[in-house]
Amino acid sequence: MSGAIIPSLSPKATMTLLKIDNIVKDYPLPKKHLLRKAPVFRALHGVSFELEKGESFGLVGESGCGKSTLARIIMALDSPTSGSVFFDGQDLFEISHQALRNLRRNFQMVFQDPYSSLNPRKKILSVISEPLDTLERDISTKDRRERVADLLSEVGMNSGDMDKYPHEFSGGQRQRIAIARALITKPSLIVADESVSALDVSVQAQVLNLIMDLQEKYNLTYVFISHDLSVIEYVTQNLAVIYLGRIVEQGRTDRIFSQPRHPYTQMLLEAIPSVDPQVKKKKKGSPAISNLSESGCSFIDRCYLASEICRSKIPELEDTGGHMVACHNSNAE
Repeated sequence: MSGAIIPSLSPKATMTLLKIDNIVKDYPLPKKHLLRKAPVFRALHGVSFELEKGESFGLVGESGCGKSTLARIIMALDSPTSGSVFFDGQDLFEISHQALRNLRRNFQMVFQDPYSSLNPRKKILSVISEPLDTLERDISTKDRRERVADLLSEVGMNSGDMDKYPHEFSGGQRQRIAIARALITKPSLIVADESVSALDVSVQAQVLNLIMDLQEKYNLTYVFISHDLSVIEYVTQNLAVIYLGRIVEQGRTDRIFSQPRHPYTQMLLEAIPSVDPQVKKKKKGSPAISNLSESGCSFIDRCYLASEICRSKIPELEDTGGHMVACHNSNAE
């Protein structure tokens, strides 16, 4: 996919579209909370990365690692405790409310559950055109219907579907409707948060192919969030692996899949089901609850490479020859 897209990009299209700079997000904890060692729970620990226009970037990790929190911050639906999000050179949390409102047409989101993200009381016409109600209030009824009809055709549905309700469609069709809604404002960036995890495998493939076709046609930039590494491998060019709010490995998707350096990434890859009965999974550490201390590596309780330095020093994300890894012992045999 990347080989088909990148050569056709103009010099302007290779500019940095999204820059995440040292994002920290804290949530206050109740005084009697079991995990209360501090007044707050830190969901994100200084996360940083950049996306070029037309790029597909994956975020992977187990549930609770901070993926969806980061997605909400990218979409400016939640504010970081510290750090910045730059979209097309503008800091989303420093510009005015009106400027942010105007900028929102350029970044949209596709949520995990296509049924709960669609208003069951509204027809598909209203669902898809809803962003236009705030961004293009002077649009005529005729133009609205024409744009919705065109988008339905783009995602493989019929124009007559706009007069139906969400419950009249299958899960895959509802997710196509959600994608059409995200495209209605002609955005540059789409954040897809577990957007195919609620679908059957065969339907997943159809929706993923649609997503890739739309990227090639409109030069879209994607942040694709998933716990399913097989999906990430299929649709992304670059990848960041997150564990308890920290990026532990980052680089080209194909390189990380072929040469994983962090023990957590290795564990995730080995968890991918195999149809080969001869393939045996290697046990790497205990599935115990990870260390939440700020004094050392948070993965230490599950790591087969853990050493004394891991208990006293948090590993920094460093280039180990090809991609970035946050591990004191990533070069160990």
